[in-house]
Amino acid sequence: MTPQPPNEVLKELRSRLGITTRDVAELSEKIAESEGNPEFQISNAWLTQIENSDSVPSIFKLYSLSAIYRLKFTELLRLYGLDLQKLGLHQLAAPLPHTHLATLDVYDADRTISFPVRFDRSFDLDNTNLLSRIVELWGEVPIALIQHLDIRHGQYGYVGLQDFTLYPLLRPGSFVQIDSRARRVQPLRWRTEFDRPIYFVELRDGYACSWCDLLDDQLLLLPHPLSPCSARKFKYRIDAEIVGQVTGVAMRLTDASDSAPGGNARLPRRV
Repeated sequence: MTPQPPNEVLKELRSRLGITTRDVAELSEKIAESEGNPEFQISNAWLTQIENSDSVPSIFKLYSLSAIYRLKFTELLRLYGLDLQKLGLHQLAAPLPHTHLATLDVYDADRTISFPVRFDRSFDLDNTNLLSRIVELWGEVPIALIQHLDIRHGQYGYVGLQDFTLYPLLRPGSFVQIDSRARRVQPLRWRTEFDRPIYFVELRDGYACSWCDLLDDQLLLLPHPLSPCSARKFKYRIDAEIVGQVTGVAMRLTDASDSAPGGNARLPRRV
């Protein structure tokens, strides 16, 4: 079935609300006055043209239509082919070289995603398994419900493609979950490198993800022993501030280049 053109959808929305183009013009004038910006104002002639052509409204006029028609702004954007939920996919397709904070934005909390709502009681947590075999029932869960998980206490970071500080423990291109409540270097002993706390650090010219040690007023960023990177030292709370402790990692274990036939693994140069 061919989707209804945006101009026809707008005309139908206005008709269902029982308002005229002049009513829309008067209501939009109030929005423009409230915002102090005439771009929000919609004239009778302009709306008539939009409803009878394939013209695309500006973001200001779309905002006014969203308020007047009682329709979510994201729905109007999607009507014109702009889905904000795809922003994350485009960000993944355009990775950046330097480590930085990442966002986890939900632009439409009422939209649903597939989520496991019941697990197979017979599966064993101690054994590795496929998620598809563990989940007994999948359901459509509102994104707003997922937001009630502990996401509010976490931030998310991306390890840049040129950041080999904790390589090979933490590979470039990884996404990390950060607990912003844990912002102090823990002077605790650890048994293995996997137990050692990893911190996400904000610097004057960017970010870093590494092991840390505090020596007087100096914050030391310590690389993995196999990393090509050297230790770095910054003035604590002046040139470097701890964003939080890394509590989770999403990381690829291999790249296409790593699995190429006859290819030899190479460590990057020490910097």
